[in-house]
Amino acid sequence: MDQQAENLAPDAGISKIGVIGAGEMGGGIAQVLAVAGYKVRLQDISAERVQNGLMGIKARLGRLVNKQKMLAAGCAEAIGRISTSTATEPFADCDLVIESAIEDPRVKCEIFEKVCPVLPEEAIICTNTSSISVTMLASHTDRPDRFMGMHFMNPVPLMKLVELIRALTTSNETEAAVKGVVAKLGKTAIPSLDYPAFIVNRILLPMINEAIFALYEGIGNVESIDAAMKLGANLPMGPLELGDFIGLDICLSIMRVLYEGTADSKYRPCPLLVKYVEAGWLGRKSGCGFYNYNTHPPVVNYRMFRAE
Repeated sequence: MDQQAENLAPDAGISKIGVIGAGEMGGGIAQVLAVAGYKVRLQDISAERVQNGLMGIKARLGRLVNKQKMLAAGCAEAIGRISTSTATEPFADCDLVIESAIEDPRVKCEIFEKVCPVLPEEAIICTNTSSISVTMLASHTDRPDRFMGMHFMNPVPLMKLVELIRALTTSNETEAAVKGVVAKLGKTAIPSLDYPAFIVNRILLPMINEAIFALYEGIGNVESIDAAMKLGANLPMGPLELGDFIGLDICLSIMRVLYEGTADSKYRPCPLLVKYVEAGWLGRKSGCGFYNYNTHPPVVNYRMFRAE
């Protein structure tokens, strides 16, 4: 790290942070930022999305208050630090903007092209991408030196890790400032090179994909595969259940990035995963994946596609 970066404050004086995308990830990011004392601008494409995101934040913080893990006054202060919008103009006074839109490079690049003209010249942009090339995304901004990956884990308020991915163009000053924000959130920053899926998903998603192959090939059923990995590998959640939790569409997207980015057949998405996504069985968020979440407790939903 150069001398100028070393002389910066831990988060380089960042006080106002914009979050693009009010879904589960974006809402979680906005929540932890507000609790840490940052002023947050939460933005999405519709008022309904923004309000749903804000309601989710209030509900999660309310549960913390009920469990006596947070004071009511602290909850109110955190919520008071969050403002919402469907426009990009409120980002005009932000020091940092974190994009947390869907995992589609075209969508992300369109967002950066709209947001960049609004931002102060010195503002930093981060992407919460879980697999897409950060260097490529940086090239679609007017500040590739002030751009980097800031990959939060789901659920954001509970998970302690943030992967930091430098683009080829990211400056030392930018990395130092973003590290300072992560530290202020009480999370641990782990650096990763800008290669397909980075560290966590490079290891995690092939495991989930292989579990789906084991199901597809009849090695085990849904219950036995999940139970085997929970009891045999001490995982808190079985790989098929975890795939449902992440979203099977997201799992497929990351596997495709790995497969196309490495040209290695070991990352080929399982055909059964492709079929479930085509059917709209995306996991918890759609109510159905490898389990049916419309019942309590969830029951197995497994259908094989075979020509009889």
